[in-house]
Amino acid sequence: MSARLCIAVHDVAPATWPQCARLLNLVDALGAPPLTLLVVPDWHAQGRIDAAPQFRRAIDARIARGDEVALHGYFHRDDAPAPHSPAAWLRRRVLTAGEGEFAALDADTAESRLHAGLDLLRRQGWAVDGFVPPAWLASAATRRALQRTDLRWTSTHTALVALDRGSEQRIAAPCLTASPRSRWRRAASRVFLHAGLRLTARAPLVRVGLHPADADHDELLVCWREVLTALLAVRRAATKSQAISALVPERRNRKAAVPGGISQ
Repeated sequence: MSARLCIAVHDVAPATWPQCARLLNLVDALGAPPLTLLVVPDWHAQGRIDAAPQFRRAIDARIARGDEVALHGYFHRDDAPAPHSPAAWLRRRVLTAGEGEFAALDADTAESRLHAGLDLLRRQGWAVDGFVPPAWLASAATRRALQRTDLRWTSTHTALVALDRGSEQRIAAPCLTASPRSRWRRAASRVFLHAGLRLTARAPLVRVGLHPADADHDELLVCWREVLTALLAVRRAATKSQAISALVPERRNRKAAVPGGISQ
């Protein structure tokens, strides 16, 4: 089974944990494949993760069973200056409901938030190799700031991106996700998800993005169970870091490399 599947749970935070736990229970019931948990250090400024010991213990338990943690913004809220063009307004305020935190940040702000988020997550004892910008929106300045961190990967809506000393390698990885914000969006999402199974059948790597709000709608959970069951029957599940290591092998020893090209 060479085709791969990466399942990610977005917006993981103390405030969203009850919904996240319901999604995790759904996936666990399908064989407990390894997941990537996209953790937000202070989701909507409603409470930092280091002030939530019960949440931290729950994440520790998930890591112990094979899941990984990735950084997912800092506040997950777009507080940059208001967009000036209709296209930017549509992208930042309508399609993403003001959640694209890194969509319009300058380099200094982006780098500061990246380092603050990484520091907070790693102080919990969690290894963090990846960053997913909220709503998959990252300014050009954010992409430059990522190269000044030790992160191994990031992602867009269509690809995983391996990071290495100022260069990027894009790995095509279509993402199946739902939009639960209204009844018509949920109905359209169910059609899209089943169609997505057919459209991505030949893709070497497919991603699934589960969001806390999905758990509030039984019809979406039923659909996700059907879609995930179909995907897991024909694909090998992996965390995003595992997928990067398998598909870009030279990065396995990136952090162990020493001058002269000798690895320890």
